[in-house]
Amino acid sequence: MTSRAATPADTTALITGATAGIGAEFARQLAEQGHNVVLVARDAARLQARAEELENRYGVRAEVLSADLADDAGVAAVVARLTDPARPVEILVNNAGIGLLGSFAENDIAEETRHLKLHVETAMQLTHAALQGMLGRHSGRIINVASVAAFLPRGSYSAAKAWLVSFCRWANLAYSKEGVNVTAVCPGFTHTEFHDRMGMDKTVTPRWMWLQAERVVREGLADNARGRAVSIPTKRYKVLTAAARVLPDRLVSGPPRRAK
Repeated sequence: MTSRAATPADTTALITGATAGIGAEFARQLAEQGHNVVLVARDAARLQARAEELENRYGVRAEVLSADLADDAGVAAVVARLTDPARPVEILVNNAGIGLLGSFAENDIAEETRHLKLHVETAMQLTHAALQGMLGRHSGRIINVASVAAFLPRGSYSAAKAWLVSFCRWANLAYSKEGVNVTAVCPGFTHTEFHDRMGMDKTVTPRWMWLQAERVVREGLADNARGRAVSIPTKRYKVLTAAARVLPDRLVSGPPRRAK
């Protein structure tokens, strides 16, 4: 069942992890398309600066919601915004994420638990919240930012992203016929603050493997609009992930992570 699709001028997109990197680029491109935006992240000052920039540049409304999405209270605040019937959200981008540099056995289990909550539990809760209004309107778009790591044996990060990809494949199958597209966008190594915050030495990764956030987001948005459950930006990573499905794990585990 379908209904009239809302135009950008009367739609709102909510983006988590919106102050930098892929999240900031999602916010920019959606604002450029004319969507109003709700920007979610922990740093209130950076959020406000980003919101003002988008309003001034694109003439859209940009509201800010400071929340720690690894914390129950922060998640509850975003759920409340997503389920507010007076201010419907037409597009949800679950992008907030963190990386852990050490191996699973070396990391503190509290860090691993926070990592899992943010990538899996929070994404699930926000997707569930957004679906309540979207299914009633028979219209909506959900993008969960996963990773090509989902197709590789690379620790708990890969495991969490693999869950997200599997979840999106099912959700898109279940809800696209109701007018709601759900897509897992799976970028490869992308130039953002993500790896810097991990303290990772980026020189161990070959230069040809690095992508720009602009292309990742552009291709991800296009695939979501087409109704694709999984988006793997660029041909090079499509080839790599296809190979990863058939090659032995020891050959596709990717370059080692090393501290700066």
